[in-house]
Parts: sequence; structure tokens; C-alpha cells
Amino acid sequence: MDAIESLAGYPEGMGIVFSASNNEATHLGNLAMRCSSLGRVRVLALIVRLFSISSSVASEISKSNLLKILEAEVINTDDTLVTLSVLELLYELAEVQHSTEFLSRTSLLQLLSSIISNGSAESILRSRAMMIAGRLLSKENAFSFIDESSFRAVLSAIDRRFEFLESIEADECECALEALGQIGSSFQGATLLLSTSPPAARHVVSAAFDQQRHSKQLAALHALGNIAGEIRTENVVFNGNAEENLKRMIYEKASNTSKLTPSGLLLSVLQQDSEIRLAGYRLITGLVARPWCLMEIVSRQEIIDIVTDTFTETKKIGMEARHKCCEAIYKALTPSTKLISDPAFTGIAAKLQEAIKRGPYLARKHTEAQPVVMTADRF
Repeated sequence: MDAIESLAGYPEGMGIVFSASNNEATHLGNLAMRCSSLGRVRVLALIVRLFSISSSVASEISKSNLLKILEAEVINTDDTLVTLSVLELLYELAEVQHSTEFLSRTSLLQLLSSIISNGSAESILRSRAMMIAGRLLSKENAFSFIDESSFRAVLSAIDRRFEFLESIEADECECALEALGQIGSSFQGATLLLSTSPPAARHVVSAAFDQQRHSKQLAALHALGNIAGEIRTENVVFNGNAEENLKRMIYEKASNTSKLTPSGLLLSVLQQDSEIRLAGYRLITGLVARPWCLMEIVSRQEIIDIVTDTFTETKKIGMEARHKCCEAIYKALTPSTKLISDPAFTGIAAKLQEAIKRGPYLARKHTEAQPVVMTADRF
């Protein structure tokens, strides 16, 4: 496999790997058809490795109809293990930067939607189908190659799985939330999640503040952070109904809990364990660009105290997330001269600025040597 992959990296080698005649014994399609199920999986693994080399090699694979073999194996339900192995290969394939362009020409998304909607299928197959779809639709160029109806079909299939929330397996529920978060990482994907009727993102908002199941809440908080725009450098705030729906769902969730306000929900997240806090920092970083959320944050001193406390986190990833959260709050606060001029918020801005200057990695205000007193060793 290494040798074939190396050969395909050269223009002259491509003619050898992808033979012009479909009848040749070395043609990968013919080879796959003659192999046992295990052999076919190995050939498909080779195709995926070749696909990732470059866009030109991927184009040859597409012209040779080798992607059709992957589709055929997904449709084949005779062997669950083979189907699962092929789905794992598709998951790798979806990570390739140019995958969206070529996979959009196949019926893969329709097949994935069918698997997700199939209540009689194995839960693990539905879970992997969700993750593949999420990864494929998360790319910024996805809307350039995939029509909106295909997006909506996938979202609808995932949305319907939440109707069986009582019987749905924990792993499948978390995969569904993660897939929605992946789709929502792009501006257009997040807009679609928030503007469908009813919004598919409602499941994410509901689970993000539900402390009954740790792993489910963790997956939902990270997904909501993606949707809110924590990983987007621009286009954080939405237009029209999408933004209004996001605000409405969070306020409705808060009103149905003992916390009553979004600031109460966010504070409860920051008061949990380090994993949940990390997801909470990400969520606040995305949400605080919105004026309504900024007011919720700065009006709750306990939240400011946590995010500016240099000693709250002990792990590098948590320190960096907390520091980034401080920067996002300060950035949202400083353009508002009305808030900055208010004596109640002047101290908050100064506190945030001081925390930012200290950096993320446990920087102390005072580094003077401290005397240590201890009992002398007598023996």
C-alpha cells in the first residue's frame, strides 16, 4: 500500500495505478470485486489513502467510479462489521480537504441520511453515519458543492432521532449532538441549524444545561460553543431569525430552570468540574459577542471572578480557554462607551484587562520569596 501510494504521487505513476481499461486485472475496481469481504476493505482503505494524496488523484478516483464501491458497501447490510469498517474509512475520507467537492457528486449523503433514519439499524452504524455527515458538512466550502436540500435532509434525520430520546443509546445521543455542533461550526451551517422550523439546535440548547448526564452535557456545550461562533474568526453574530431563535431558546431554557436567567445557567456551568468549565469558557467566548449576553455576563460578578482567577485552571487547555474567554469579554465590553463610562462596569473592565495582561499560565501578581517555617529534623 505504501508503494502504490508513493507511485500515485507522480503523474507517470498515476497511469499505472489507474489503468485505462476497466478489464485489466490490476484495476482496483475489478480487484475489489474478486476479493473476500476482508480483501475489499483493504482495497477500499487503499482507495481512501490514494484519495487523500491530492485533488488530481481524487479526480482520477472519481472518474474511475471507485467511490461507487464505497457506496455499494454502505448499502450492503449483510455484514455489519464490514459496513462499520467502510463507515470508518468514509470518516477518514470526509476529513480530506477536497472530499466535499467529489463526495457531493455521489449519493453518499442520501445513504447516510437513510442510515440515520433507519430505526432498525445498529445504533453504532447510525452514530458513525452522523459523525461522517457532520464532518463532511462542517467544511466552509460545503455549501459551494452541496445543495441546501441535502443539508436539510441530514438535519431532519438527526432531528428525528431525538424523538426517541428515552430509548436512544447514550453514545448515539452524544454523536448526534457532536454532529450538530460540527455542522454548526460554519456560519452557514449554524444559520441553518437555527432557522429550520423547529430549529434543530433546540436539542443542543436543551442538553447543554442539563446536568443529569455529564457526557451528554459536555458534548452539547461544545456543540453550542461551535454554533455560537467560538471557532469562527468572523461572522459570529447571525442575521434575522437565526439570531433571534438562539436568544429565545437560551432565555426559555433559563426560565424553565431554577437559574431563571442565562447568567445563572452560565454560572452553574462554570461551577462544575474542569471539563465542563472548559466547554463553558468556549460557550461564553462565542456568545459574549451579542449585546444581550454581554449584559448577562458583566451583571454577574461571580462569572467575572471565575474567568479572571488565574488559579482556577491547572491544565494548559483550560488555562488557554479561560484566558481567551477573558479576551472575548473585554473585546465585547470596550467598544461600548456607555458601559465603560458606567462606574459599575469600569472595575470589571480593569479586572479583565489585568487578567489578560497576566497571561493564561498561572502568572502571579507578586513573585517575592516567601519564608518557609518547618520543624527541624532531629534524627
